[in-house]
Amino acid sequence: MSRPEPVQVIKQRRDATLRALHEGVPYFRWLGIVFDRRGDELTAVLPYDDKLIGNPILPAIHGGVTAAFLETTALVELGWATVWPEIESGAMTPEQIDLNTVRWMPKTIDFTVDYLRSGLPRDAYARARVNRSGRRYASVHVEAWQDNRARLFAQATGHFLMPGPDG
Repeated sequence: MSRPEPVQVIKQRRDATLRALHEGVPYFRWLGIVFDRRGDELTAVLPYDDKLIGNPILPAIHGGVTAAFLETTALVELGWATVWPEIESGAMTPEQIDLNTVRWMPKTIDFTVDYLRSGLPRDAYARARVNRSGRRYASVHVEAWQDNRARLFAQATGHFLMPGPDG
């Protein structure tokens, strides 16, 4: 019987997996989105930047930035849910995640955003919850907030076509 891996090794592998999923998409980096991982829970963080403002009179975060932030959160959560079990089982390593083949990347079928209030000029946070994920289809709900998690500024529901076994 083999000994279980040390917790630190698992944490390093989880962080490397998340980094591979995130760094493979330049648009995520351009927006400045980062992910905070606590155990298996991911929180997307959109640090405030002047370039994100759509209406300088209010000022408010651009609606397209808000939608991209929510969709990014959903996609990375789905990618994480798809890839992590393979890495945890040892079937692949974080270094084997090849985003050029986008094998892990679900395809958006539809994505509906509810803008509940203006996104203020400050950091924003989001979490996605996979409602259903099968071999071919997934449904995800995402919520975004700023200072108070109970006071959402946007939420979204997306449906995604999951990648097949051959990508």
